[in-house]
Amino acid sequence: MPDHDEDIERVGRPGMGLPSDQPFIVMMIPHHDGAIAMADLALSRARRPEIKALAKRIQASQTKENAQMRAWYQQWFGQSVPTWGPGAGWGGQGRMGGMGMGMGMGGGPMGSSTNLIALSQAPDFDRAFIEQMIPHHQMGVMMASMAQINAQHPELRKLEHAMVRVQSEEIEQMEQWYRK
Repeated sequence: MPDHDEDIERVGRPGMGLPSDQPFIVMMIPHHDGAIAMADLALSRARRPEIKALAKRIQASQTKENAQMRAWYQQWFGQSVPTWGPGAGWGGQGRMGGMGMGMGMGGGPMGSSTNLIALSQAPDFDRAFIEQMIPHHQMGVMMASMAQINAQHPELRKLEHAMVRVQSEEIEQMEQWYRK
């Protein structure tokens, strides 16, 4: 029978002094996938060129970050990144450090903050995109900020720091657009 303490140490939990690298990658990749799916939709549905430009940047940066995190996961943990979904995670709760952190595509650990169906059918796509991407990015910033505290690998900590900076800047830009 596996030792529960060994499982916790192997996986880690942010905020508890244990490594956060493994759970962060497992949950950030599908979170990024949600933003990439929204960006893909924006490339065909957005009316404003600045929304399309933002979507291209999100698509490019987060696709690259996912590839990097997958490579690190394989290198550091000797396996492919496991699939994250409802019920996955610690104790079947789908939670990281007590805060839900999946991609939120309905029924996921983060709730339903990203709804691609509603977004695709929104009469004012650009407005709906901003209304969904801001909280999606806010969750990503929170995830990366928390994970930095206990990250073991300096290269992952650097990536988490960059995620916080870039997504915070994008949030600020979207908030300015929204106010206009």
